[in-house]
Amino acid sequence: MMQMWGRAGVVVATLAMGMLTAYAAAEVASDKLASPESFAGISDTATRSAAVFSELGKVLTSPRCVNCHPASDRPRQGDRARLHQPPVERGADGHGLPAMRCSSCHQNANFDPGRVPGHPEWHLAPREMAWEGKTVAEICAQIKDPARNGNRPVEALIDHIGKDTLVGWAWAPGFGRTPAPGTQAQAGALVKAWAESGAACPAN
Repeated sequence: MMQMWGRAGVVVATLAMGMLTAYAAAEVASDKLASPESFAGISDTATRSAAVFSELGKVLTSPRCVNCHPASDRPRQGDRARLHQPPVERGADGHGLPAMRCSSCHQNANFDPGRVPGHPEWHLAPREMAWEGKTVAEICAQIKDPARNGNRPVEALIDHIGKDTLVGWAWAPGFGRTPAPGTQAQAGALVKAWAESGAACPAN
């Protein structure tokens, strides 16, 4: 009987290891971003442009971005996008209420011992740039709209997403937080390719 259980245990362990390996491989794959060149085989320009934005959508819908683009005036935290604790609010300028400014806790850099993220300009995105709960297509329409993107032309988004250091925090979020997929440079390259191909939006 012990011998039978021993063999069964080996089989179960082998299956479990195989599942974990497959899961780890899927996790690694999900952390990657395709390059703009990988979409070159799509001959229709608008279709290619929309496909490029869908790839960028992996970044925009990650917790690192959505948590700071909340649907309400309260930010989200962590990979599970739980409501911010303590219960802070956006405030008139996005930097918190007068009695509890973002900078009261969020300093110039991550403080990993306390698991507190940091950046000199730590704040929420403006209300008009909220995209929590939206589809990639809805975010695309929003990010193109000057009334909802900080009055930026589409071309300005290349540097905003590809070079802005607060946006860049998403790829170096500190202990206990999963970085956004790919790298900031790769995200910037996708924005550039999307803008230069007509900034078309995916259907959904």
